[in-house]
Amino acid sequence: MLTKRSFSPMLIAIADQTIFFKSFFRNSFRKGFEWNEFVRQAYVIGFKSTGIIALTGFILGFVLTLQSLPTMKQFGAVGYIPGMVSISVIREIGPVIVGLICAGKISSSIGAELGSMNVTEQIDAMVVSGANPVQYLVVTRILACTLMIPLLTVFADVIALLGGYVASNLDSEISPTLYFHKATSILEFSDLLPAVIKTIFFGFAIGFVGCYKGFNSNRGTESVGVAANSAVVTASVWIIVIDAIVVQMTNLFVYS
Repeated sequence: MLTKRSFSPMLIAIADQTIFFKSFFRNSFRKGFEWNEFVRQAYVIGFKSTGIIALTGFILGFVLTLQSLPTMKQFGAVGYIPGMVSISVIREIGPVIVGLICAGKISSSIGAELGSMNVTEQIDAMVVSGANPVQYLVVTRILACTLMIPLLTVFADVIALLGGYVASNLDSEISPTLYFHKATSILEFSDLLPAVIKTIFFGFAIGFVGCYKGFNSNRGTESVGVAANSAVVTASVWIIVIDAIVVQMTNLFVYS
């Protein structure tokens, strides 16, 4: 049975996140934007994640092609595999898998970093010295995530098509020109736009959750691990929820 007491922590958490979002939004348009820190965070979040994203994308396209080959052979539809792989990866699988990978890698890293700064009172020291910790620590990381997650998803999609091409050549030889023509000719603008839009929301959710959990962690070394773990779980849940909402809106407004 739900009581007022059971609702209190949830309402407090919603209120805290709303205040944190308002602080982020207000500081995003304040003078003195930290461009150097933004570029550094974009490098850390984007470039340093390309290795695991490339590996994930390649395996995704490779395995999806291999799993599809036996069934498609039964129907004599092997030629449709490149298009099937491209639509599956670009429209749904690629953005969600990349989002979950980045939630585990990036959101936990941000939560642990800001949590350790909070424990060691570095954030309090910034306030005392007259610096703006929200503008320097939060705004730059959230915007960097919002920018880099879509770019990482596009990179993973391209590598996934490459993995599909390699898997296709294990069964029968096909030229790269023909394969990528079949993979891209079936795509439409309605396949690309929703995928890009939801990766932007994925990036914002990953950055926001990581910053919120780390910035509001409790004092004590144990809270750093709690903040990192909570950031991963919460960001992953938000990715699934956002994906479900975007899919429903896409089906309603684009494919109806």
